[in-house]
Amino acid sequence: MSVANHHFASPPRPSAGASRHLHQSPAHLAALLDQSTSISQTLQLHAHILRHNHHHNPVLTLKLLRSYSSLGLLSHSLTLFNHTHDPNVFLWTSILDAHSARGHCAEAFGLYVRMLAQGVEPNAFTFSSLLKCCCLGSVDSVHSQVLKSGLGSDSYVTTGLLDVYAKIGDVESARKVFDKMPERSLVSLTAMISCYAKSGSLDEAKSMFDEMGDSKDVVCWNVMVDGFAQHGRPYHALELFREMLEEGVRADEVTVVSVLTACGQVGALETGRWIHSYVESNMILFNVRVGTALVDMYSKCGSLEDARAVFDKIVKKDVVAWNSMISGYAMHGCSQEAFSLFSRMRRMGVRPSDITFIGILTACSHAGLVDEGWRYFNSMTAEFEIEPKIQHYGCMVSLLGRAGRVKEAFDLVKNMTLEPDPVIWGALLEACLLHKNVRLGEEIAQLLIDRNSAHSGTYALLSNLYAAAGEWDGVARVRAKMKDSGIQKEPGCSSIEVNNRVHEFLAGDRRHPRSKAIYIMLEEISKWVKSSGHRPVIESVLHQMDDLEKERSLEVHSEKLALAFGLIGTPAGTPIRIVKNLRVCADCHDVMKLASKMTERKIVMRDRNRFHHFVNGCCSCGDYW
Repeated sequence: MSVANHHFASPPRPSAGASRHLHQSPAHLAALLDQSTSISQTLQLHAHILRHNHHHNPVLTLKLLRSYSSLGLLSHSLTLFNHTHDPNVFLWTSILDAHSARGHCAEAFGLYVRMLAQGVEPNAFTFSSLLKCCCLGSVDSVHSQVLKSGLGSDSYVTTGLLDVYAKIGDVESARKVFDKMPERSLVSLTAMISCYAKSGSLDEAKSMFDEMGDSKDVVCWNVMVDGFAQHGRPYHALELFREMLEEGVRADEVTVVSVLTACGQVGALETGRWIHSYVESNMILFNVRVGTALVDMYSKCGSLEDARAVFDKIVKKDVVAWNSMISGYAMHGCSQEAFSLFSRMRRMGVRPSDITFIGILTACSHAGLVDEGWRYFNSMTAEFEIEPKIQHYGCMVSLLGRAGRVKEAFDLVKNMTLEPDPVIWGALLEACLLHKNVRLGEEIAQLLIDRNSAHSGTYALLSNLYAAAGEWDGVARVRAKMKDSGIQKEPGCSSIEVNNRVHEFLAGDRRHPRSKAIYIMLEEISKWVKSSGHRPVIESVLHQMDDLEKERSLEVHSEKLALAFGLIGTPAGTPIRIVKNLRVCADCHDVMKLASKMTERKIVMRDRNRFHHFVNGCCSCGDYW
């Protein structure tokens, strides 16, 4: 096991102190290598091994190779390996694992090919290491090698195969592996549940999860909670988290991040605050990942003050943390704060990413800052060598469209080097609706229909565009086409958190247990706003009916029901926070402004586009949304 000097420096002579303590016994040297935690220690031990002629000992070679790898000295490990005569399967596996663990997949597969060429048979640990860096194109060939080697039933290997199939979303192959396992451990069950959850097959994942009974550990709970949070079922994620705590399972960092994501999706601020206190009281490490999740949650739940307080406490902020706070300011319409933070981020030496510019361009869009938007957009390539993605073009289309420059937005889309996606076309259609440009809206919608790219949102926007222009024949045609195609319009839905529970309302909803009290309060709100001179914005009702029917329709919009419940369900003077899945209509926007003044309450509403902070009769958006 001689080491060539041109690959790395010869190990130094051990110090006098080290010489006194080093024993020539290979077993003792092996124990010292296991305990080594620094490069200097390992180099001194290597020198001693060479000096006392132990360099042919396979155990010491393996320990030394692992020590170098664990210290990040992969080149030392590889040089040591290459100068080892006739390495056994354990050495091959160790060097392969060292490359795989660091993401050097091509090198790991190259080592595997060399190993087979030299006639060394892989073992279960070899395949486990190799599977860590498998992808869609390589997993089938490795699986075949596993079967040929007779290790197709080894739990260690099959669990690795399950992980790979889960990573690439191949549920069918994962299930075949799982069904052939002679014994199913907690790890393999969790891997199969993870595969279902990552692919969005949440009902199958939950069924298997429930069958595990009391054997579930925190990792298994995390997989299920995160699956619900990542696939648009935040209420299920929060409910499962409560069950987890009731079962006596202690949450960890992974749990906290997943649950905070769910809180942000539904605007559950009080639940998010409770989780924040849980982090502090249960000594969960407040690192950049947890801190960023808290910033994101507070921003999406309407509390920028809390978001900024957490952001300032993050010690080693990475670009993701900066992006989260910039995006928070952007979605609340605080454009100058977003720009200021971007400048500070650059002064701190943090290089912006493509996500950073989505936040900055969103800030420009919500404030109508067209010139600034173009400046930031052009700086991406000119100054930061970041190629704009479809999301950046979407921000620019939204910015130009809101500002009334619909033709300019359309020209930008037509001249894009990327293929426009439904989000971009949707932003253009929204601009056409906002500025009642029926002819361009028709052109865009027809283009989408011809390309088979139209969805429910496309038809709904086109229908609303015709309705806003009073072209009811056009509305009838679109709705007939939607009916024939089985397309349903997304219903408006608003939610509000009261006493740590999120309550949802649809327009005209009477399902709530306190429905009678809600409608009594709704009548009170109607009297308040009418006494202040409010005239219903019946143009917001995009249905062919008389004016009185339109007024009645406006009175029971979902956000007004949520407001009424907030007024009867929370203490006087406390803020009311509402989440709406669609863009808030002009009438509800006016009512929220008046209600904030009459009740002396701050009303925070998050709609599909942005946040609105209603205080003393005014909105933070300046009526630009």
